[in-house]
Amino acid sequence: MGKVTGFMEFERLKEASEAPEKRVKHYKEFVITLNDDEAKIQGARCMDCGIPFCNNGCPVNNIIPDFNDLVYKQDWKAALHTLHSTNNFPEFTGRICPAPCEAACTLGINEDPVGIKSIEHAIIDKGWENNWVVPQAPAQKTGKKVAVVGSGPAGMAAAQQLARVGHDVTVFEKNDRIGGLLRYGIPDFKMEKFHIDRRVEQMQAEGVTFKTGVFVGEKLAEGGITNLAKETITPKELMAQFDAVILTGGSEVPRDLPIPGRQLKGVHFAMEFLPLQNRVNAGDKLKDQIMATKKSVLVIGGGDTGSDCVGTSNRHGAKQVTQIELMPQPPEEENKPLVWPYWPMKMRTSSSHEEGVARDWAVTTKEFIDDGKGNVKAAKCAKVEWVKDEATGQMKMQEIAGSEFMVEADLVLFAMGFTNPAKSILDAFGVEKDNRGNAKATTDGEGCYRTNVDKVFAAGDMRRGQSLVVWAIREGRQAAREVDEFLMGATVLPR
Repeated sequence: MGKVTGFMEFERLKEASEAPEKRVKHYKEFVITLNDDEAKIQGARCMDCGIPFCNNGCPVNNIIPDFNDLVYKQDWKAALHTLHSTNNFPEFTGRICPAPCEAACTLGINEDPVGIKSIEHAIIDKGWENNWVVPQAPAQKTGKKVAVVGSGPAGMAAAQQLARVGHDVTVFEKNDRIGGLLRYGIPDFKMEKFHIDRRVEQMQAEGVTFKTGVFVGEKLAEGGITNLAKETITPKELMAQFDAVILTGGSEVPRDLPIPGRQLKGVHFAMEFLPLQNRVNAGDKLKDQIMATKKSVLVIGGGDTGSDCVGTSNRHGAKQVTQIELMPQPPEEENKPLVWPYWPMKMRTSSSHEEGVARDWAVTTKEFIDDGKGNVKAAKCAKVEWVKDEATGQMKMQEIAGSEFMVEADLVLFAMGFTNPAKSILDAFGVEKDNRGNAKATTDGEGCYRTNVDKVFAAGDMRRGQSLVVWAIREGRQAAREVDEFLMGATVLPR
């Protein structure tokens, strides 16, 4: 694919970005899309490798060699068609996907992999610029009604697929805007929200109805979850109105840290902090926004959410930002012969880290210290080591004696992941849960994506637990196919 000898002639070209000292002054995207010539060269690097592992590395099974080749040939419209055949929203994944496809690239065995994500980004941006992304209204209506609960990427993908085959689809969202964690979890500097808005416009033209500010369930019992609902609809009412229901809510229950001092002012979940800035950027006036301005910020958790807290804190004008992680520091380079083509464990530095942060690994937090007025002023931490339990074979954490130290912190943000979707929502529907608290449903075979409740399906984080946007899109698409077959007895939607 591409130019047969291109992988030997051209080096990987990373997308340019605005300098850190400039981009921390605003909340706009700062990554610069490849121009036509740059994208062509990246497409040329795609090898005629015979077995494109990138296809399987990609959760939505993007036909990557084909669109790489089409970009090399500068047939952008065909490249967009190929990309859209597997991925409803490449403008989301082209910006915030960690690109497992690149980890699986055959060229990546001994060279830098093809810049697949940057090519995807360029294709969809060109598609929007040239008005090639247009509504695909169904040829005829089926008369069947489907409710989608949750408007994140899984819900949006499911809704779009079902609308395009003629079903009347209504998407219910508990917050005031569509997008789920894309809207109120991903900072604007990683993905501006007009990308969601124009997809909503497209989907409305395709026949999808969106209802915001509606909570589906009895009552949201869990804390730490953004809920801006002004009305409630019970599962019983929903089931009476629709022929099928798909639960596509996020895995929103945050992992807590119940240690001494947890109750102090200034200790928050990341998802109490991040959505507020998104709302302000959207024009909302908030009285009690949590701000990092001139504060010493401690971010507990070394993943993407933690990175987003770092980037947002720096834009607030934090005095200093420290990020700690319980796990040991990963290696700078993965053991490629051992892990390729799978996602490697290795040291990753995000764009937010480049903007300024002190990072530490193998650190446990033992206590938050009171300033005497009920506010947090510091965290007592300690270094840990991971030791193999000979009896079970499991790695267990143990504190290193005498390793305690203090971290100055008047704002603490928990970014330690999410445990499960809201139990109260699943219980309201009577949906059986797996041992992790997710909706129990399979992904293969007869009855996949179906729950134990008649005509109720589950997909995305609601079914698999916290995961990537690209996995949500995959599950939303596949669930849509199963719902269509359930309603019509057959389906033309792709698996």
